[in-house]
Amino acid sequence: MTLNKAMMAVMLALAGSAACAAGGSTTVDFSNGNEGWYGLEAADGNGGSGIDTSMGHGAPALRTVIENFGISFGTTTNAAFLGDYSAKGPVTLGLDIKANEIKYFNQDVARDVVVELRDYGNTPAGMPYSSVWYKLGTIDATQDWQHLSVTIADPTATGLPAGWGGYGSTDDGAGPKLPEGRSFADVLASVDEVVFGTFVPGYMYGFTNFDVAVDNISVTAVPEPSTYAMMIGGLGMVGWMRRRQQSRAVPGAGTLAA
Repeated sequence: MTLNKAMMAVMLALAGSAACAAGGSTTVDFSNGNEGWYGLEAADGNGGSGIDTSMGHGAPALRTVIENFGISFGTTTNAAFLGDYSAKGPVTLGLDIKANEIKYFNQDVARDVVVELRDYGNTPAGMPYSSVWYKLGTIDATQDWQHLSVTIADPTATGLPAGWGGYGSTDDGAGPKLPEGRSFADVLASVDEVVFGTFVPGYMYGFTNFDVAVDNISVTAVPEPSTYAMMIGGLGMVGWMRRRQQSRAVPGAGTLAA
């Protein structure tokens, strides 16, 4: 191995170690089963969720075909997506999603997709949970697979970051919000469930026919700026060393100053 290749390997290894220290990366592509993720099941047995190998996209997908007010895909058991997000550091949550059909009164419609992080503790009486949520984008049957994601830059922030909403207050006359005295950081310090779905808090829906699949659900640690600087600086050093070697190899070329 040449010196510049060795340097590059070291820099990438250090960057990877820093990312792992911040929480690493986990992707569920359903090639090993559900891995703790669920989809909705119809109470009458007419519709539900399961792994479908015919969806393409390079891997099996978790698919829900159901008539319901909305759909959701979530986990309460996959530890990589749960727990204290302040310990994970900045992270990105994402998934690939495709709607084969969304029909309301037999008309094609679009639905917003949100990600919701739920905390079942420290919740007011009468409320199922406290949560923070973010609108990722919109799906409809005209779109192919698309990737939707959001980055939580600071899980320790007390106020709701731009675009985020809250849920859990018993007084939501002005719209859903966090319970009194609870913050964004409070919820993210104790995430019991992560859900991707079409139920936007504060909205009401009628019965709709859904045929939607998801794949590559992921939580990914975002390297700190210092890590990026280390990678860029290291790769710059590799480039400098390469240019110096090339200059010395060309007859008559000038000598680089040390």
